[in-house]
Amino acid sequence: MIIDFDAFSASQRYHLMTQTIIPRPIAWALTSSTAKTGETTYNLAPFSYFTAVSSDPAVMMISVGKKPNGDFKDTLVNVKANKKMVIHIASENQADIVTQTAASLAHGESEIADVASSQLSTVEFDGFDLPRVEQCDIAYGCELYEIKELGDVPQSLIFVEIKKLYVNPDVATTSEDRIKVHADRVNPLARLGASEYSGITAPFKKARPA
Repeated sequence: MIIDFDAFSASQRYHLMTQTIIPRPIAWALTSSTAKTGETTYNLAPFSYFTAVSSDPAVMMISVGKKPNGDFKDTLVNVKANKKMVIHIASENQADIVTQTAASLAHGESEIADVASSQLSTVEFDGFDLPRVEQCDIAYGCELYEIKELGDVPQSLIFVEIKKLYVNPDVATTSEDRIKVHADRVNPLARLGASEYSGITAPFKKARPA
């Protein structure tokens, strides 16, 4: 089967891409919003158009579309305003709550407070301005690096630089100067197509050629 993308709509291309670019890691992104009353709330949303792009500088990228009504998503609005973001790696057993936090809420409403209060809590992220989700084994404290807009929608490519990294000691070991994060202990949640998710199989090693 050969599929000519020029013959398909943007929606059809999206479904083809998300069913074939698999598995995809999920950025569970926390940002802050300050209402007119001065109250700070925390937005938490998952994005599977997500990847590392550089280690010097240490930059990751998430790609953010618009809400179904055409408004900009809170993650984009908040990071533009506050320049900070915490990206978490969720585990497979958090699939239900990750999906719930994908709901479209009014700007300023908190997924943590309004959707996931019984399952998620935040704690101080040492050395970083925003808190992190306590139930996640990995969290990146990031500062906004650059935003690029792509296409007619547009799609916003948010580049963030990692400033702090939290790793739960239970999922890592240290040998000399090398930290080993055990993927099977993290048990990361991966995104497939449609409404499908996946965990990981048992890790295995293959040596690269010299």
